[in-house]
Amino acid sequence: MKKHNQPIVDRSTRAVWAGEKEYRVHGASQVPVVHSVAYTYDDLDDWYEVATGNKKGHIYGRNTNPTVESFEHKLRDLEGAEAATSFSTGMAAISNSLLTFLRPGDRVVSIKDTYGGTNKIFSEFLPQMNINVTLCETGNHEELEKEISKGCEVLYLETPTNPTVKITDIKRMVKAAKAAGAYVFVDNTFATPILQNPLDYGVDLVIHSATKFLGGHADALGGAVCGREELVEKVFHYREINGATMDPMAAYLMIRGMKTLHLRMKQSCESAIKIAKYLQSHEQVDQVFYPGLKDHPGHDIAKKQMSQFGGMLSFSMKGGMDAVRAFLPKLKYANRAANLGAVETTVGPARTTSHIENTPEERAALGIPESLVRYSVGIEDTEDLINDLEQAMTHIPSTIGTK
Repeated sequence: MKKHNQPIVDRSTRAVWAGEKEYRVHGASQVPVVHSVAYTYDDLDDWYEVATGNKKGHIYGRNTNPTVESFEHKLRDLEGAEAATSFSTGMAAISNSLLTFLRPGDRVVSIKDTYGGTNKIFSEFLPQMNINVTLCETGNHEELEKEISKGCEVLYLETPTNPTVKITDIKRMVKAAKAAGAYVFVDNTFATPILQNPLDYGVDLVIHSATKFLGGHADALGGAVCGREELVEKVFHYREINGATMDPMAAYLMIRGMKTLHLRMKQSCESAIKIAKYLQSHEQVDQVFYPGLKDHPGHDIAKKQMSQFGGMLSFSMKGGMDAVRAFLPKLKYANRAANLGAVETTVGPARTTSHIENTPEERAALGIPESLVRYSVGIEDTEDLINDLEQAMTHIPSTIGTK
């Protein structure tokens, strides 16, 4: 987690080469998976120097691991961060980051439209610890600024949000938070480091569910936090003691997946805007949520702080859940699963994916229709995906399809 002088090369190149050469052994062209719980030292003074952090090396797998360190190196280069640390899951990254900096009596300000698990932390777990939470309407920057000005320790943002892909102006919120002396955390999972770099706007910590786009193959769980070294060191210390450590095999799969991140995001983004426009014109679709659409409330902000609009979209259907039940099973080129960011297109209602933890009443309060479908665009041919959506739509009975 040491500072790294970022080379002046494109992120597509960094995704392939960052965190690679120094971790290879025996002339291998790939980073190895190191499945060792502990590391041996013949020299006891050497051992002590490494254990106390005065010398580079590894002691115990719960703390650090060479394969995991390579993943962290790659991510910090992509985000332009001083340091990065990793976790067993994305939720571990979120919860550990919050609990590192919040104490009883502290206050955190956030938005209503965060991932369902994150929302549960805000609505259930932090209040149990006597930590005050204020959730503002997503996109209401004036309300956010007003609440931040009352004082808080942490401003937590997710942009674009899961699953309604709402946008928050990062630069504007950082300005308000810094005036109040608050840290700013941003969940950058949907945008990835390829499309958005919150650290460029003064954000303190950037959080990722590496399970999603970073890994990209739906075969490994992981999370990560990157940012200023002094802050990441504190999060790392909390994690190494509390134990939500990334597995080295998961780290290897993340490293492999990130090498194609730039290419995958390019294809997903190009398909997503075409699919969003197609859905917007379909008579059986009630509303489409995608920041690349010009009538999206956050379009102008997204255009300013993102290089492209992402591979995630969602839409609500006329006919409600009856239409969704008729439509989803007929898709041929989509996994119906509680995941996103994979090479395969993945689809599912918010009520069984991002916000399964919430009640129907809570989802309604968050502005999430029961018929909302989250659609993670994979790397398949664009026309094939649109044709697949079209044929699946024909299975919605006319009696429910346009209600």
